[in-house]
Amino acid sequence: MTQPETARPVTAVPSAPPETPLGIAHGPAPEAGSAAGPLARFADWAARSPEAPAILDGPHTWTYRQIDTAADEVAQALRGRVRPGDLVGVCLDRSAALVVTAVALARLGAVYLPLGPQPGERRVGAVTEDLNVVCLIGEPGLLPSRYRTAERVALPLPSSGANAPAETVAAFAAPAEGARSAPAGAFYAVLTSGSTGRPKAVAVAEDALGTLLDWFRAETGLAPGDRQSLLIGVAFDPHLLELWAGLTSGAALVPAPDEVRWDSEVLVDWWRTAGVTVVVSATPMIEPLLDRPWPAGLALRHLFTGGDRLRRRPGADVTATVHNAYGPAEATVMATTHAMRATDPEADEESAPPIGRPVPGATVVVAGPDGRPVARGTEGELLLGGRCLSLGYLDPALTAERFTAPPGGVDLPGVDRLYRTGDRVRMRADGRLEFLGRLDDQVKISGVRIEPAEVEAAFEQDPAVRSAVVVAPRTPDGRARLVAYVRPTAGAAPTADELLPGVRAWLPEQAVPSDVRLVESFPLDANGKVDRAVLVRRATEETSGGGSAAPAGHETGAEPGTPGERLVLEAVRDLLARPDVTLADSFTDAGGTSILAARLLTAIERDGGVRLRAPELLRQPDLRAVAALVDARRAALSPAGA
Repeated sequence: MTQPETARPVTAVPSAPPETPLGIAHGPAPEAGSAAGPLARFADWAARSPEAPAILDGPHTWTYRQIDTAADEVAQALRGRVRPGDLVGVCLDRSAALVVTAVALARLGAVYLPLGPQPGERRVGAVTEDLNVVCLIGEPGLLPSRYRTAERVALPLPSSGANAPAETVAAFAAPAEGARSAPAGAFYAVLTSGSTGRPKAVAVAEDALGTLLDWFRAETGLAPGDRQSLLIGVAFDPHLLELWAGLTSGAALVPAPDEVRWDSEVLVDWWRTAGVTVVVSATPMIEPLLDRPWPAGLALRHLFTGGDRLRRRPGADVTATVHNAYGPAEATVMATTHAMRATDPEADEESAPPIGRPVPGATVVVAGPDGRPVARGTEGELLLGGRCLSLGYLDPALTAERFTAPPGGVDLPGVDRLYRTGDRVRMRADGRLEFLGRLDDQVKISGVRIEPAEVEAAFEQDPAVRSAVVVAPRTPDGRARLVAYVRPTAGAAPTADELLPGVRAWLPEQAVPSDVRLVESFPLDANGKVDRAVLVRRATEETSGGGSAAPAGHETGAEPGTPGERLVLEAVRDLLARPDVTLADSFTDAGGTSILAARLLTAIERDGGVRLRAPELLRQPDLRAVAALVDARRAALSPAGA
């Protein structure tokens, strides 16, 4: 037997450590054969199942055939006056009338511009000065004054159901000289807050929306027999996803009555009664539900939430899949999502979930200050590219500023431009994104992006205001709020109560500051610019009690005496982060919004044991009246009051 040869020792060669992957992730390739646009898919369902319900609104039902026919009639009424590519402002609420209008405008090739049922007079004025809006569609009495006397065309739209208009017209007024039109290929346009003090319009192509809808249907299984909520505020771009998701899947749309958007408990009752199976809702409305035991008896399978940072995960008792979605209007509603289920190991964790991975056709890049990708695990600005991108703003200069060419030498197949979101993120090793905040002054209030400069410009429209600076300090629980510091013109002495009505005419509800403070001057930094950091610090100190008196023009009120007064005043001061609020203030004038009203109702029920409804809260002239209602309800529930 021969001796085996002795193996020679092998010298180990040091190897370079594996390189950390870059912060780049691509969504799956869109499904083959997904070229059909939203209008074509609706037409297909109208032909395949004409008698299936397209809209279920309480006792009212509209079939696919009825919506199809009504849309043809509206398109015929507008034909010749509205041409392909024309911008049409829609001033309707969630209703069958809104759905028919959207389909009719798509048939005409017009560009759908949702403005909400009662847009601020001055806001619409600014929009129609900048944009070539050929007409506004809405109730005659609710249209801005310039359009109430314009030439009108009556539209045969449904007038029954929740939020339904009694009558609807298309009102035509001549566009301003130099007003911008929508770019070729636009399917819809939406407004976002503008740093110039005027809203910006973003135009989106049918293909971009169609690609998102294809994924949404596949992800949710949305199909005939399902009920898709029509819940989002009409001027907010996820409304386009809701509306066309239902119409392109053979499912039924269920318009939400306005009161359910104020109160999470009422919202849940509506989900149950209406039998909705797929919902899209703003994060601030959903978070309170995740803090309580999940309600029983829901048909809900999928719940998409977005527009603000989600601070906790759903618990193990949640029977729906909850999707934490992220996406600016410039990237067609949503660009990344993270799905969470009751079976996840992280269920019930008190931690913020990630915003997930890109949807099909989307590419995400985490970039450093030089615009080049950084390594995973490193913070940077989120850039978005691919089929999810909008066509850009109607202002070419703004488009050139925010949409840029990809950095050289970086392999980004299918990406010819990137949108700079201004959002700060980190990509995990597994490719999921964590949202960390903003890089600039832009903030989100109740899910709506707001540029402080636009709010400042609204104040400066008043001749009593020389200049204004708006900052966004955060409350102890992390919510942003708007505080306006206003410098009056010489000789003027306006009060906050006198300034706010004019501001509301320019801005959406969420952009109206909760606190207005009159000052003689602004603090300046070493470069002679307004030191916003000092104002943020000042607002925070004033909120925490380190500040001084109530703002100028603020009337004092007696301190609370009854249990209801103590409960209501403490809850409102906490929610608005305003210790100066008194019982003499009304909730809305003090800065309360629909989202904060929902939180106030929850706090009253939790701490006081009584259940108020949103209309009851909003009808009261001041907080003392709200407190009296709470005291009366508590007395009625006590043994002595029985």
